[in-house]
Amino acid sequence: MFALDPKQPWADCELVYSVRIVNFTSMTLSLAASAFLVVAIVVVARNKPGYKHVKHTISELGESGSAQMRRVSLGVFLPVGAILAIVAWLQHTSNTPIAALSASLAAGYVTSGLFPCDPGSPISGSVRQMMHNLGGGIQYVGGALSLLWIAETAGPVFKITGLLVAVSAVLLSLESQIRGLIQRIAEACLFAGLIAALRMA
Repeated sequence: MFALDPKQPWADCELVYSVRIVNFTSMTLSLAASAFLVVAIVVVARNKPGYKHVKHTISELGESGSAQMRRVSLGVFLPVGAILAIVAWLQHTSNTPIAALSASLAAGYVTSGLFPCDPGSPISGSVRQMMHNLGGGIQYVGGALSLLWIAETAGPVFKITGLLVAVSAVLLSLESQIRGLIQRIAEACLFAGLIAALRMA
């Protein structure tokens, strides 16, 4: 990745070492955010009567007016978004496409934390719902484009993943009994893509 300068070997070594530390830290944070999110979704869903992972979106776990709104918004979505924002900051100088992917995810989760969805997370609704949907749009459209950007150097798998996210974004804009499943496919693609890209960096 780097062309070493024989006149400044120590400087080059320090640069390579610092990049490795940044990538390791980014990978660790991304894995932690992913694991925490999965566990939180499973635990919170068990305490929400009638919630079905295939039918209901992740946002509905903390929908406005629910008993778990604050716990999910402030205790799950915001921390995950904050961690991903840190990853984006760490990567912004060494790997812009990865930074863009992480920033897209961060935007979605921070917005979800600040603007809980209306009950049922409708396509349209209150101003709060519109802001929530805007954050989701940034996450999925930005994430899909970032994966396609990563694919230019990392291979066709990222292109396929990016296209899956793009298709999922379109499907999520439609009423469906499997919106939860569609969203989880998109989320899996985004997080897996981020972790895989960091592993290859």
